[in-house]
Amino acid sequence: MKKSFATLFFLTMITYANACTNLIATKGATTDGSVFVTYTADDYGMFTNLCHYPAGTHAKGDRREIIDYDTHERHGSIPEAPVTYNVIGNINEYQVSIGETTYGGREEMVDKDGIIDYGSLMYLGLQRSKTAREAIKVMTSLAETYGYNSGGETFTIADPNEVWLLEMQGCGGEKEQQVVWVAVRIPDGMISAHANQSRIGQFSTYNTEVIKSKNCISFARSKGWFKGKDKDFNWKMTYAAPDFGGRRWCDARVWSYFNHFKDMSRWLPWALGKDPNAEDMPLWIAPDKKVDLPKMEACMRDHYEGTPLSLDNDIAQGIWESPYRPTPLKYEVDGKQYFNERPISTQQTGFSYIAQLRSWLPREIGGILWFGNDDGNMVAYVPIYCSNTERAECFNTPGADAVTFSDKNAFWVCNWVSNMVYPRYSQLFPALKEVRDSLDNAFLAAQKGVEAKAESLYATDKAAAVKYLNDYSIQKSNEMIARWRQLAIHLIVKFNDMAVKPEKDGKFLRTSTGLGEHVKRPGYSDYFKRELVKQTGDKFAVPNK
Repeated sequence: MKKSFATLFFLTMITYANACTNLIATKGATTDGSVFVTYTADDYGMFTNLCHYPAGTHAKGDRREIIDYDTHERHGSIPEAPVTYNVIGNINEYQVSIGETTYGGREEMVDKDGIIDYGSLMYLGLQRSKTAREAIKVMTSLAETYGYNSGGETFTIADPNEVWLLEMQGCGGEKEQQVVWVAVRIPDGMISAHANQSRIGQFSTYNTEVIKSKNCISFARSKGWFKGKDKDFNWKMTYAAPDFGGRRWCDARVWSYFNHFKDMSRWLPWALGKDPNAEDMPLWIAPDKKVDLPKMEACMRDHYEGTPLSLDNDIAQGIWESPYRPTPLKYEVDGKQYFNERPISTQQTGFSYIAQLRSWLPREIGGILWFGNDDGNMVAYVPIYCSNTERAECFNTPGADAVTFSDKNAFWVCNWVSNMVYPRYSQLFPALKEVRDSLDNAFLAAQKGVEAKAESLYATDKAAAVKYLNDYSIQKSNEMIARWRQLAIHLIVKFNDMAVKPEKDGKFLRTSTGLGEHVKRPGYSDYFKRELVKQTGDKFAVPNK
């Protein structure tokens, strides 16, 4: 996710602070034949509701205004499509889902005069397509016709049967050429991912379908960036060669996702980013075990646990063992630069989701966006069905914005809780996790029965089935935010002043003289105590009697 052209190249490409992650599991890689695709929309200061574009029919001559997804600047307008489809979040009524991560690429390729930015392109694709292949055609045709004014982008484009990666860059404003792009179908049975580093390499070697722009290779030749044979052309090495940051801060997230399903020790040197001769990671792998929704949720909550990149073995974890790190990603000490790790789950996430797409169900029932308004580790994922046309107040709150708090708004209530938990993680997170997992498990347990009832209604009255699912999504959204408000109050009472009030049967203990003899004072973790003594020696040592 980027804020502007300047932010893209002078912040994103330097620090990767504004960055997103997409995880992918094809239907042959999952336990029940679902397609799973995920998105963390990461950008500091980002505030967003659950977006909705209603289906519509449009008269000849109608225009669609193109308003930049990040800057909100007007770029121009294009002809509206005769028919557009219902879009809720990043999924449409035909179970097409589109996500993205920004990788930037060559700065000179950005077309500042292009009309369509990456965010507008995603939602235009969702509004105008019934399949992933159709979305690719819509998106590339629009970019080729009207120009593409964002930096290099990787799009995940999925439907209930297929998942594709589309990578795209502009042509620097050349009149004869608007854009270069390549799309690769992830083979069934495989998992893939991307995280702000171009992932498509020498595509002539891929044993899968590849679609590309006519100028995909010739444009690079015209600039002197590639001189070999067509079969040797490597997209990312030509247009967005990975540097240290592209590997350690970006591809390392892909490595960690893959590592949940296969021993990735062979490619660890690539993820670490320091060995120039390290073997590049594959675009996809066959998982050793099948994927399901709880596992996808766990991957969205990843902080490199149990790997050499783990965040639980240095003093930056603080007194209470937090796996979150402050930004910027780089810092300087005595003229030397150092860096922080950048995991999948990070505090700057504005929203995240897991899209579940199922070919064997009616389309209005088969597509779900499991949605949360914060990073995956800190939210319960609410089921939003692809046929929903109305949103709960918490995901569309009048008056709430990036600088206006509302306790009716999911973004603000979830961030209220998260920002209490981040610095006191080991103390407070277990209470959050208990609530989060309770909601997640309840939503998952109810899914089969809810959808069975929806199918029964669908057989005789499709509109009734759609309304039933919409009402259910709103009900679960309201349940989530009510539970999160309770959690916020519980945390500040239970953990006030760095102590812990004891509970019994869900109630805080009291005595006539106060809570003093009951309150627990956990103090430092063993790790932090030892590190503090290493730094201070006998300065705080209690003298012997």
